[in-house]
Amino acid sequence: MNREPANAPSYAQGPQTPPLQEVTIGEALERAAAQWGEREALVIPHQRVRWTWQDLLERSDAVAAGLLALDLQPGDRVGIWAPNCAEWTLMQFATARAGLILVNINPAYRGSELAYALNKVSCKALVLAPALKTSNYLEILRSLAPELDTCTPGQLQAKELPHLRWAIRLGGDKTVGMLNFDDLPAQASDAHRAQLASIGPRLLPTDPINIQFTSGTTGFPKGATLTHRNILNNGFFVGEAIRLTPDDRVCIPVPLYHCFGMVMGNLASVTHGCAMVYPSEAFDPAAVLRTVQAERCTALYGVPTMFIAVLDHPKFSATDLSSLRTGIMAGSPCPIEVMKRVQSQMNMREVTIAYGMTETSPVSTQSAVDDPVDRRVSTVGRVQPHLEVQIVDTDSHVVPRGVVGELCTRGYSVMQGYWDDAEKTREAIDPESWMHTGDLATMDAEGYVNIVGRLKDMVIRGGENVYPREIEEFYYRHPKVQDVQVVGVPDARYGEVLCACVVLKAGEQATAQELQDFARGQIGHYKVPAYIEFVDAFPMTITGKIQKFLLREAMVQKLGLKAAATA
Repeated sequence: MNREPANAPSYAQGPQTPPLQEVTIGEALERAAAQWGEREALVIPHQRVRWTWQDLLERSDAVAAGLLALDLQPGDRVGIWAPNCAEWTLMQFATARAGLILVNINPAYRGSELAYALNKVSCKALVLAPALKTSNYLEILRSLAPELDTCTPGQLQAKELPHLRWAIRLGGDKTVGMLNFDDLPAQASDAHRAQLASIGPRLLPTDPINIQFTSGTTGFPKGATLTHRNILNNGFFVGEAIRLTPDDRVCIPVPLYHCFGMVMGNLASVTHGCAMVYPSEAFDPAAVLRTVQAERCTALYGVPTMFIAVLDHPKFSATDLSSLRTGIMAGSPCPIEVMKRVQSQMNMREVTIAYGMTETSPVSTQSAVDDPVDRRVSTVGRVQPHLEVQIVDTDSHVVPRGVVGELCTRGYSVMQGYWDDAEKTREAIDPESWMHTGDLATMDAEGYVNIVGRLKDMVIRGGENVYPREIEEFYYRHPKVQDVQVVGVPDARYGEVLCACVVLKAGEQATAQELQDFARGQIGHYKVPAYIEFVDAFPMTITGKIQKFLLREAMVQKLGLKAAATA
């Protein structure tokens, strides 16, 4: 293992092998069908779906020809607003085959957010599920476009959604003004199928193929525009890192609308010939356990909160997880103690941590299955092939190894830009093509990267920089603590102090004093939380990311600190 001098710059370049995949996603699917045609590609027990790679190619092409029959042309934007299901995956590959740009709509979006996303990228068609949990998608869309009630499918002229022409609904029921997804293939003629065949050879790996909206804490979401080359290669190299083969079966409980599902899950599978297994529409720990056992899954993906829910589920000890070998924990900082439990209790000896962001397709660094255990549980690994990473100070100067700075990444994975937003693109990607992540990190002598927090999350207590993640990692060692998040709250004397929000393990009780005493003498006095608040859960996005800004707002209000916050 190469070891750099202690004062070496925090810069690393990934290996240049294996070579980049210079093909489109549609070509990758065609290759998979040719190479692994009769092997299982997609397994969704709750939908009774069990398709081979040949099935998936044929079904995707039938949907793609149907989309072309709607007068959609390569480069047009098509939205998908649905939970994890076979139709989502068909749309991912069908749009790629036809050169259409798939726009991922967050299943948690409500009316104003949906309207913003559709209008921002001028979506001509929207494929939507009828509902998910408490969200009635049909009603939300009809509230934005009441003109659906009086229009023929494909003839929508909605005042609030001026670009949208087609609403395509999932399920067997009929809705006025909408086309049924299952009827798409029947729209296509021989001419449309011939058109589809002619499009493929003209598509380039560098063509945009996917738009994903990033959720900021302020302002409107930005549409990260990703190419075939961006996401197909990222899926490939993620799969290489966990040594996927056609014999693997990947359990994917993470949302498809996010890179974790559609890239690290689906595209890693299409480039390695392994089966994609969806346990449920939305994350359900019982379904994960049931599906891993029944389908003999060898890999499991999830964010830390998902793994915690699986580990602590009442049926965990009665479930056979012996088929598991590897997997990925990513999406938010991965607690060391949780990683240790996943390795020891879930048979995932080769589990890895991946780090990235939507704008980088997503993964920039990942641990390897044969990295030393301490590195695999305490870092986010090293830079991926064909990428570069560096850690810089506020003046964009590279800092020495071991010094905290902002992590930047460069290479094939960096997005084309934010759709129709040159200003925000310039703010994110500097003139030397470095993507500024907004994450604080360190790099050690061997090139392993450790994420210590977000630039925006760092707490400055009386002039001392405190990284909440360090305190969170400390409290994960406490035998009564199931989960913990640390935020900064206003303080008249120090400017900011720490507030630890703690979820206790089932049946446990503790006091704030007890947890503060646990820290005293073990970590710096200025790192001991001034407040310990016990909560039942954290505010989270649908991908399982904890929304610290909402948690901070709730604590400021609960502790009566609004006056200090605005002083």
